[in-house]
Amino acid sequence: MAKAKPKAKRAAVKTAAKKPVAKKPGAKKSPAKKAPAKKISATATRAKRGAALRETLPYRPCVGVMLLNDDGLVFVGNRVDQTMEAWQMPQGGIDKGETPRQAVMRELKEETGTDKAEIIREHDKWLNYELPDELIGVVWKGKYRGQTQKWFALRFLGDKEDIDLSGHGHDQEFSNWKWARMEDLPKLVVPFKRTLYKKIVKAFADLAGPAMKKAKTR
Repeated sequence: MAKAKPKAKRAAVKTAAKKPVAKKPGAKKSPAKKAPAKKISATATRAKRGAALRETLPYRPCVGVMLLNDDGLVFVGNRVDQTMEAWQMPQGGIDKGETPRQAVMRELKEETGTDKAEIIREHDKWLNYELPDELIGVVWKGKYRGQTQKWFALRFLGDKEDIDLSGHGHDQEFSNWKWARMEDLPKLVVPFKRTLYKKIVKAFADLAGPAMKKAKTR
């Protein structure tokens, strides 16, 4: 009897097993990625610190000068320490032992190069302005939150050639200067002084323009 033929072997389809990836000696597992931390600007940091300091600091005693020519226009200078236009009237601190009237004539000489002027009006109040938070602790050696100022209106008695911005032994305040209309002053000054300038303009408004020629010394 003939022998039965062996059945053909079925080809088994096998799923190839994945070989484990060999780890390199000393390799460390990568840490999970963290969300990037929010960057805090230097200005924001200074502002936060300044806001905390504000109530602990006093105002710096100062004087301010509204110098008017015969046409009732006001002297303004463009600050030398600014990259953009920053016009303002002369102002400065009161030295120890000085009266406000002495200080205003000294500051006028230092910042404009001339004291050829006479006081015709003194504001009856001290006017304050606040520094922005980011400047508190930075300017004036960090000692003040702002300034308290006594303002004076002065009649200019000199000529254009008398104006000299070089500083006369002191730091130069202005890079250039011009005569401006009194009503334009709040628009020319830096934003944090605009409220102050509006008060000054209101107090001395009767000296603007042609009325200046008739102004009498008080």
